[in-house]
Amino acid sequence: MPRRSTVRAVTTIGIDMGKNTLHMVGLDSLGAIVLRERVSRGRITSRPANLPPCLIGIEAGMATHYVARELAALGHDVKQVPPAYAKPFRQGGHKNDFRDAHAVAEAVQRPTTRFVPAKTDQQLDLQALHRVRSRPVSERTAVINQIRGFLLERGIIVRQGQRFLRHLLPDILAKRTDVLSLRMVRIISDLVGDWRQLDERIETVTDEIETLAKSDDSCRRVMTVPGIGPLISSAMVAAIGNGTAFAKGRDYSAWLGLVPKQMSTGDRTILGRLSKRGNGYLRMLFMQAARVILLRPTNWPKHGFGAWLVRAAQRLHPNVLAAALANKLARIAWTVLAQERSYEARVTKAAA
Repeated sequence: MPRRSTVRAVTTIGIDMGKNTLHMVGLDSLGAIVLRERVSRGRITSRPANLPPCLIGIEAGMATHYVARELAALGHDVKQVPPAYAKPFRQGGHKNDFRDAHAVAEAVQRPTTRFVPAKTDQQLDLQALHRVRSRPVSERTAVINQIRGFLLERGIIVRQGQRFLRHLLPDILAKRTDVLSLRMVRIISDLVGDWRQLDERIETVTDEIETLAKSDDSCRRVMTVPGIGPLISSAMVAAIGNGTAFAKGRDYSAWLGLVPKQMSTGDRTILGRLSKRGNGYLRMLFMQAARVILLRPTNWPKHGFGAWLVRAAQRLHPNVLAAALANKLARIAWTVLAQERSYEARVTKAAA
């Protein structure tokens, strides 16, 4: 009987996610700890089924979206708390799983805590495709760098860029036998075969991502923004869904790490380099989109921010200009996604 009355008094639960074992800490309405349990991952969705509906905070991480959806289906109010927001509430000088769970339970009750929305199955599919694609892209870069390194050791220098190396390699392997041994020719030929297989794998996954992006309404709307194609739009939808986790576009660009790091105090406002926090993959894609736009100044007026870009280009370093444009593209993309409308460029008469 005492155990049942204690369990019924639970109003808030914090869960520290682990690989095989999860730790739960329950608080009553006064904030006192009334429940401390260690639960296997297989029982995490069945154990809270015996509890009345309450507020549950889960430390956001790997495999938490499924757990969040399952617990929400039981009638609980489930919130995913980023580890960075739970860390300040950890008590004591030592870290353990129960203290982490207690910190999550404290953080989930705060009205200013930002939560991670649970991803749908379609979002998880898109996210998985992007992660699968990024691995062979990294492997291809490693293979290309290895080929360049082997050639450089034999005194053969090739201009930077994939297409130059791809175009010159057949002639190098056929004609530079004066500095390349037969064994080295075979090694590089095998690496070229690996390169070709990685290209095919990347192309296959990219085609699947583009097909999914073109069939999704949200992705199609985001693709109306200049410089944004299927890769960026699908990665954005996979990461933030409909964008409701952010109150405005500036919050989204700050989450991407496309804003200066602040070190301000008193009446002094000091802005440093880009914070580079948040989603590094999306930040890279937006930076690439910005650099592609900057390569074609004749198209700036057509995109609707030509006058701003012309003025900014006169006073900013090219790298700073690319970061500023990436920030602008991210804010525009969030607005398009959150407001469910397409991008319409504001073209002045002079620009037209």
